[in-house]
Amino acid sequence: MTPLNINFLQDAASAQAVADTLLAKADAAKAALEGKSPDEILHTITEAAVHFGLKLLAALAIFAVGAWLIKMIRKGVRKSMFKRRSQDTALITFTESLVSIVLWVLLIVISIGALGINTTSIAALLAAGGMAIGMALSGTVQNFAGGIMLLVFKPFKSGDFIEAQGYTGTITAMNIVSTTLLTPDNKTVIIPNGALSNGNITNYSAQGARRLEWEVSVSYGIDGDKVIAELLNILKSDSRILDASTPGAADPFAGLKAMADSSVVYVARAWVPKEVYWNVFFDINSKIYSVLPKKGISFPFPQMDVHIKQD
Repeated sequence: MTPLNINFLQDAASAQAVADTLLAKADAAKAALEGKSPDEILHTITEAAVHFGLKLLAALAIFAVGAWLIKMIRKGVRKSMFKRRSQDTALITFTESLVSIVLWVLLIVISIGALGINTTSIAALLAAGGMAIGMALSGTVQNFAGGIMLLVFKPFKSGDFIEAQGYTGTITAMNIVSTTLLTPDNKTVIIPNGALSNGNITNYSAQGARRLEWEVSVSYGIDGDKVIAELLNILKSDSRILDASTPGAADPFAGLKAMADSSVVYVARAWVPKEVYWNVFFDINSKIYSVLPKKGISFPFPQMDVHIKQD
């Protein structure tokens, strides 16, 4: 017999047990009312109504107090995690949502038990229903498992700039099934945790420094040492450029990269703090364009030499 058939039989047995319990209570109530006068029946019904009303009030009180406690626990979890890891709001939102779901399920079961309903059969039905829902929502379960993996291994945190699943952006939030990115052009992208945990993730914010690179094409015939010296002067004139004294960085570098068809290609490299990566990139581009021509270093246009040979 397959596991699916076994689960179906277990669900049917649990449902039958609940039905048998309700029928037995109905038969007992019918037997208790038989042979009694209308006044006695009314008195019995009144007592039963009062008894049930007290249970209902107790269940409502438990639910109200439990809801308040869940709210306080969520605030406590958020506050304690902010004290320990104030920068990682993605981890905080994930943990808070997971704790909230578990506590609400427990509160509902406890409130039902306060009404005098046997929670054993209900728990069995919930377990069976959860298994059926899990099979139907296998993708959601995969996303939940992916969220757990991201929480354990921490490939990124809130505020990191990453590239994943074809999108590039800043982590703004993370819950039990998905992670939210804010792209540089202010678009919100929601990525399922399952796909995110199983795919490649490039974290541009993991290290304190990042390397920039510029390729500069100049005309043939220009002194190469002069070009390299001017490029290094431009890089070193910017106070945001790091040197070898910074952990993970190196001194600025410039060199000849290639001799192309219409130009000689030089490369310049420098390390900068990750926060000013794009600012430095565009600023140095502007300086290269404005400074090199003043030093007698020209940028060539694409050209082709045509030789006509006549017999």
